[in-house]
Amino acid sequence: MKRILIIALLALSACTAKVQYGTTLKMDDATLMDKIRGGWYGQTIGCTYGGPTEFKYKGGIIMEEIPIPWYDDYIYDTYIEDPGLYDDVYMDLTFMETMLKYGLDAPVEEYANAFAYADYKLWHANQGARYNILNGRGAPESGHWKYNPHADDIDFQIEADFIGMLYPGGVNRASELSDRIGHIMNYGDGWYGGVFIGAMYCLAYVCNDIPTIVTEALKTIPEGTKFHSTISDVIKYWKKYPKDWKQCWFEVTNRHANDVGCPEGVWNGFNIDATINSAFVVIGLLYGEGDFLKTMDISTRCGNDSDCNPASAAGILGVMYGYDAIPEYWKKGAERIKDIPFPYTSLSLENVCKANFELVKDVFGGNEPAENCIYINVEKPQPVRYEQSFEGIVPVEKRVLKKAFTDKVELTFKGNSIVVEGSVRKTGHADDSYVADITALLDGEEIEHFTMPIDYIKRKYEVFSAYCFESGEHTLTLRLNNPHPDYEVYASEMVVYDEI
Repeated sequence: MKRILIIALLALSACTAKVQYGTTLKMDDATLMDKIRGGWYGQTIGCTYGGPTEFKYKGGIIMEEIPIPWYDDYIYDTYIEDPGLYDDVYMDLTFMETMLKYGLDAPVEEYANAFAYADYKLWHANQGARYNILNGRGAPESGHWKYNPHADDIDFQIEADFIGMLYPGGVNRASELSDRIGHIMNYGDGWYGGVFIGAMYCLAYVCNDIPTIVTEALKTIPEGTKFHSTISDVIKYWKKYPKDWKQCWFEVTNRHANDVGCPEGVWNGFNIDATINSAFVVIGLLYGEGDFLKTMDISTRCGNDSDCNPASAAGILGVMYGYDAIPEYWKKGAERIKDIPFPYTSLSLENVCKANFELVKDVFGGNEPAENCIYINVEKPQPVRYEQSFEGIVPVEKRVLKKAFTDKVELTFKGNSIVVEGSVRKTGHADDSYVADITALLDGEEIEHFTMPIDYIKRKYEVFSAYCFESGEHTLTLRLNNPHPDYEVYASEMVVYDEI
């Protein structure tokens, strides 16, 4: 297959290798729409390209000898046969639909409720937040690490594309919206993933130099955080090994691929943490050098969440160069599904591009129609506030349990924090209406009373989690208050933390 370097003639004359902060740039409507379409189509193409490898390569590179399938109707076939692949798109669209309904200043509760009560499946930080919201714990606590063990996971990173695409050049305005929406499901580095990706989209409207976009977007992230350190190392090793993305991957992975929060990822090759997956987006962008295939391919071959990472990378390129500059080879399949609504939404690719365009016009004050343009005040990125999840604690034990109980289970451990993984399971021929009622006791004292639905959409992602109590020897008792012969609670593993 011939690799085609994207070369675009940009209508925005001020779009250069440097970001012109403090200036006002004029962008005509045709260029604006071309960039918006490039972003949404690029994201969809990138997600589809990486779909077959998602989390099949954990902690390792997908070597070039391993082919990644593609043919003209590949997007169409995937869209029809595996619509759940596009969760990073339809979550974006859920929030966009909320904004279309309630306006640019839509209350945070409306965004939270929109996905919490949706019919689609969710995982990790999103599902943790959904459970919290459905059970009365709203934002920002719904995304805080003390109530959501997945606070540092990738979720908001893959849902912030639409925020960046609403604010051409308006990095700080995007950060403000990211603060409100991102803390519904994430905190700390998980939140920073969305802030950073959104900032790169904002800057892609007004700058065509990839290294500049990466380094300037990183200024939104406070120094001294794991996220800032990880992306800084990507830049450092890209400069040291400008022709060897695998060496850069190795150096960054060696230093930053230790997942502390997500119980499944602790001491495991599986890593859904926003820091390392954002790093793979950046590796693709820097080493891809503006080539659409090369960018997607490298972000994919970095492994782990290998559909979401090329989706973000290709979306950013799409905004930078515009839809017209995406090689026709990649657009054929996308054109076939452009008028079919994404699953669980009312928006198709073309609908969302039009809606995004109208929202940008609203953001910029709704210029007179006769002008057919927007005037962009390019903002110099300012760092958002410092916050870090799981500060002061580290994993000290991961224990396989495989304990099913219909009355109670007792777990002894030494530390100051614990997460018990597991779920409610059927033991007989039963429906999904059962909701386990559980009391948690630490050393005999009740510390929490909660419910666990067997319903997959409403499920509790872990059986139990508690952080930062007094360090020492403890016994955790989980007591099932409403046993039923057709159901059991299954505790699969536990992760114990203690003070550093």
